Amino acid sequence: MKKYLFGMLFLTSFVFAQQGTLKIGYVNSETIIKELPEAKESQSKLETMLKGWQEEIEKRGQALQAKYEEYQKQANMLNESSKQTKQKELVDEEQKLNQYRQEKQQELGVQREKIMKPIQEKVFKAIEKVAKEKKLSFVFDRATEVPVLYADPSYDYTPDVLIYLKRGGGK
Repeated sequence: MKKYLFGMLFLTSFVFAQQGTLKIGYVNSETIIKELPEAKESQSKLETMLKGWQEEIEKRGQALQAKYEEYQKQANMLNESSKQTKQKELVDEEQKLNQYRQEKQQELGVQREKIMKPIQEKVFKAIEKVAKEKKLSFVFDRATEVPVLYADPSYDYTPDVLIYLKRGGGK
């Protein structure tokens, strides 16, 4: 078994020696995206949209709370049938509010995907372009779950990608 592993290791190193050196680099896609003006603009649009929804949810929540407090004040004076009717109305309104909240969260996800996808594609094209210019075999993204436990800063190509994009590349 050891001979087999040693042979595979030797063969692999021989193949890489024949092909030339293996060049590896990394970028931080989050940093790149944060620096792009169109990403900042898109994030601002999403935040504005979210703020409007949050205000509406807050308004509906306050109205529901006021109805609940009114019900509590009148509960002792209501007959059992009226209590059940009011309770059902309150439960129904709470369910509607929760449904609205879930719909808006889903819509935010859809809008974020719709807005950010072209930006991400632009960044990935720029990364590919820089990787080819620098003759990199592999490019890792420090922003993802790929475990890069250590990276020499001299292999960080994030600034190169940003420069490429600022010069109008990736369009």
